[in-house]
Amino acid sequence: MRRTTSLLTAALAAAVLVGADAGTDAGAAAPAAERLAPGDTLGDLLDHEALRGFAPLVLPWDGRDYDRAMPLGRMAALMPYHSEIRPDRSLAALNELADEARAGRQVFFPLYGDRAPASGSSPETAGLFFLRGRPGAPFALIAPGGGFHYVGSLHEGFPYAQAIRRAGLNSFVLRYRPGQGGRVATEDMAAALSWIVRNAEALDVSPENYALWGSSAGARMAAAIGSHGTAAFGAGETPPPAAVVMAYTGHSDVGRREPDTFAVVGERDGIASPSAFIRALGTASGRARERRPKGGSTRRSASGARRGPIKSLCL
Repeated sequence: MRRTTSLLTAALAAAVLVGADAGTDAGAAAPAAERLAPGDTLGDLLDHEALRGFAPLVLPWDGRDYDRAMPLGRMAALMPYHSEIRPDRSLAALNELADEARAGRQVFFPLYGDRAPASGSSPETAGLFFLRGRPGAPFALIAPGGGFHYVGSLHEGFPYAQAIRRAGLNSFVLRYRPGQGGRVATEDMAAALSWIVRNAEALDVSPENYALWGSSAGARMAAAIGSHGTAAFGAGETPPPAAVVMAYTGHSDVGRREPDTFAVVGERDGIASPSAFIRALGTASGRARERRPKGGSTRRSASGARRGPIKSLCL
């Protein structure tokens, strides 16, 4: 069952990360006047009734005095480490989150509440966004990137969650604490995973066969927990993931036992280059191989005794 789940995760990852439609539309949409569009402003988002109480945490930065007049169509300016940002896709996913909230479903869960985090400050800025799939289905926990300086949920958090949800699975987008380094961010992911597993029955998700997803800095977080577990980062022990999905990272650390891993990088990535990416996979797995299918894109994969199968896709 776990191996089958990993293969399904890899197939879904390919669909989500290359921008394919992963399923059918989910539920009735709000009236057009209530839906955010590229011509609306950051002020419109921050004042959106359905996002009341957590709207600032949808945006990338902590402690930023945002220009409320900035059009949402220019959101790429808020995420300087990212490229190929599609405001229409980001807003479609955010509108789906707002639809859920408008229907009376809780979509944001503070991560710590009255509890103190393992380290760091500003625990009130950490939390989980939840897009529900089939009741009782497995879940994906998604950590967006941003160099640990900001959280790029608009680009690689909510759109991933929307596609995963449309495939019938449950999806959580982690809003970790940016600006405090990788250890604090990974502790937030470990705390979030432990919380989901403890509350799986109330959330109506399966605590088994889940997947950890991450991009860039978020990929390092997901891979670290996949390799070393939640207890290594100050949280309660949880079962290991069925799969890890990591996008554009040079992460090469490995643990004694590794989950199946699906990895993806862009051929024109100026930060996590394909060559560094393949070297990292080779370090992690012990060997790597390359093949070029029809169409010219490059697919590389690696596997090794210390790690579950690693499947790599260059776009």
